[in-house]
Amino acid sequence: MKRLLGLCLLAAVSGVAGQQTGNHPEWDRWCGKVYKAGFPSFDPGGQTHPPAPVPGGPLLDVQFRPRYSLYLDNEAAGEFIVNAPVQQFFGQPLPDSVSSSTTSKFTFTITAGSTTLVNATVPLNTTGTLHPFQLSLLTPSLSPIPLLLTGTVGSATWTANTTLLYLPIKPSGSVTRIDNLLGGLYFSNTRSSHIFEPFFPYGFYASFDGFLANVSATNTTLIDAYSGLGLNAMTPLTIYRDAAPALEYMDQINLKFMYDLREGYKNLSYVAEQALAARDAEAIFAYWSADEPDGWQDPFSAPVDAQQVLHELDPYHPVGVVLNCQDYYFREYSAGADIIMEDVYPIGINASYSKWGTACNTTLGDCGCDNCLGVGPGDVSKRLDDLSKHERWLNLWPKTKIHNPQSFSGEGYWGRDPTPEEEWAMVLSAVNHGAKGMVSWVWPASLVLGEAHGKLAGVLTREPVVGFVVAGDGGRKVETGTEGVDVAVWERGGKVLVSVVNGGYEDVGRVEVEVRGARAIASVPWGDGSGWKLEGGKFSVDGLKGLESTLLILDVGGCGKKKA
Repeated sequence: MKRLLGLCLLAAVSGVAGQQTGNHPEWDRWCGKVYKAGFPSFDPGGQTHPPAPVPGGPLLDVQFRPRYSLYLDNEAAGEFIVNAPVQQFFGQPLPDSVSSSTTSKFTFTITAGSTTLVNATVPLNTTGTLHPFQLSLLTPSLSPIPLLLTGTVGSATWTANTTLLYLPIKPSGSVTRIDNLLGGLYFSNTRSSHIFEPFFPYGFYASFDGFLANVSATNTTLIDAYSGLGLNAMTPLTIYRDAAPALEYMDQINLKFMYDLREGYKNLSYVAEQALAARDAEAIFAYWSADEPDGWQDPFSAPVDAQQVLHELDPYHPVGVVLNCQDYYFREYSAGADIIMEDVYPIGINASYSKWGTACNTTLGDCGCDNCLGVGPGDVSKRLDDLSKHERWLNLWPKTKIHNPQSFSGEGYWGRDPTPEEEWAMVLSAVNHGAKGMVSWVWPASLVLGEAHGKLAGVLTREPVVGFVVAGDGGRKVETGTEGVDVAVWERGGKVLVSVVNGGYEDVGRVEVEVRGARAIASVPWGDGSGWKLEGGKFSVDGLKGLESTLLILDVGGCGKKKA
């Protein structure tokens, strides 16, 4: 796994141990916890805690962002997202004379320097309101444009700051942007006629030895076989210097890739050199800077410094960071990420006792999946929920999440490969809980797992499903009352996508899902939809097998309203 590959890097970087974060850096630790026998357990530190209520009246917390992480100068208009929740934890107090209900209004202006972009009013305690503006009021720049929101409620004033990327059209290569409202990715290159299309990356981290090293300009069969499975993305574990034919062929066939910088991401000269080599590729969709910096207890500044260099040299692509720990200095280690990836590997582990001869808990040990229960798909969905919870508790704008599915075994941690059914349940559980892409460790995988991922990738990365998962309204969780059954819905264009996962290994009985206004099953993109039916305003099935997963698209109408 990545952890073993990192040992070589750790030994090669002088002074890293002295720069490690947390308690007892003189001992071997993972996620801040000592993991070898003979050492005492201790509080690793770095936990994210819920915010304390602020005494006094309700608080108005104002935040705003551009709808997309970047705009190009061939676009006419953009949008801002404005959040104005009223709560007890963040913001400043409302005047005593003002009601905290939505009958009261927040009036605001958004400016760039002396240029006014938006004048608008929103009800208090609303989030996700969209406000259009004309991009022609601004001058394209390779640097972020500072923005200021100034607003009032009664006699009180609020301010908030953010930045906008309004970039010149790129003369060559791809562009990726993030939807700051829904979290999905949009990709543009020559193949898309430079139109942004919803993009759900689904592929593997791909080894150099035994795979990409065997690709040449005249022999691309290994990449063709990989792409032929239905996978639409790859994270090559190599760089242009060593694998230019492979990367150039990915450009030719439009196999999108995330460029790997992890082996030298603390060396900013190396980061700059690699960014200059990769930034104009047709198929690059992101950079991968730091791999498990929280597990390695890397200096907090390292991912941030790498991100800054990448943003300066290539503002057209986001930066991803893989976090391994459940809760170890989340704020600090996520700060250098535009995309947060998590690598929860729960299959075949002993979650309570490690190969190092110690127990595993919140203060001791490393069992291959930090603070996991070893219960399969439930560990994946819980980790994504934890990441979102950390963001809420810290009052951070949510970042895009990508899941790294487990497609391997060994190393004394993982006793077996996942089954296809486990893979599908973990992937769709991750999607239900907000993941906007999949990068599995590691290729070459077994044939059965390669085919399993390719089969599901062929559904998630294409219309109609990709339009729901990336651009649809929601990803809203729906309670079923059946333990272990996980359901989410997305709305788009008069239809609803329903994702149902039995995350347990046992069969369950009747499952009911309430979908407002559902009229009929339009299609079943994934799984067995034959047992599902609509009755009395509810969508139901008499039973689900262990680890069963299904995607259904429903026709909806009237939003559940009664006719006059």
